[in-house]
Amino acid sequence: MQAIILAGGKGTRLKPYTLTIPKPLVPIGDTPILEIVLRQLKYYGVSDVVMAVNHQADYIKAFFQDGKKLGINITYSYEEIPLGTAGPISLAGSKISSEHFLVMNGDLLTTMNFHDFFTFHRMHAPAVSIATYKKEVKIDLGVLKVDEQGDFCDYIEKPTYNFDVSAGMYIFNRSVLEVIPQGQRFELPELILKIKNLKMKISCYKADYFWLDIGRVEDCERADEIMRERRAEFLPCQ
Repeated sequence: MQAIILAGGKGTRLKPYTLTIPKPLVPIGDTPILEIVLRQLKYYGVSDVVMAVNHQADYIKAFFQDGKKLGINITYSYEEIPLGTAGPISLAGSKISSEHFLVMNGDLLTTMNFHDFFTFHRMHAPAVSIATYKKEVKIDLGVLKVDEQGDFCDYIEKPTYNFDVSAGMYIFNRSVLEVIPQGQRFELPELILKIKNLKMKISCYKADYFWLDIGRVEDCERADEIMRERRAEFLPCQ
């Protein structure tokens, strides 16, 4: 199995952590988040990884090199200009030989079983499978329901809503590479909507796994605590 990891972001919301190191090298406990991701992929059968890099790319390459120390083959795809979240997939796709390949962000703390995710994709045979996560959103205010005439209908005190959100992990069929504009900025939501408009099949993968997008300082702090308590769940290979 092969994967593309999106690791080119600046991590501006993670300052001061990212003032001196790139976002994927921010440690969770004593291990960089991207190393945790790579060890998980190796454990679940991914043999080749293409890292799509831009900001502070030399630091990432110097740290992971060709992946030999982790037992996984790593190559690099460099963006001369930032290409968004979907543009790098087209650029890195030339290094992918598989008919189906994983694409994911390099800053996710998760217990996803990637082998099961690939199995689901092969069974349903879509153009893309999107890993979903049930996200609970708490509103710390009273929510009013008002009709079109402005009349009060209902009052809900501090409700909790649940949404199926994208977990930043996808499996693409190679046909998708032809859909991505080359050499220009293009975002993943745009790509998914374009695939839908082309009437290509999209499947959503639901499973019971932990997931945390490490985008803010408070996310790092929470991830550190979780990693100390549940390390074996995130690094089953150790």
